[in-house]
Amino acid sequence: MADSVYKIIELVGTSTESWEKAAAAAVERAAQSLRDLRIAEIVELDMVIDDGKVTAYRAKVKVSFKYEGS
Repeated sequence: MADSVYKIIELVGTSTESWEKAAAAAVERAAQSLRDLRIAEIVELDMVIDDGKVTAYRAKVKVSFKYEGS
């Protein structure tokens, strides 16, 4: 196996339904413009609160992909 380098970016996905859907939204959007996604790590979860009610779930996700350089 050849040596490889991976780049990590941080994204925030949102959903009005759940943290799982928020994380999935971040990964699915990243997959539209990045090739060879490898790992997604959820690093933080939070909620948006409006008038005492949860209105959105947010997941901060680190996504890694194979770095090919320029």
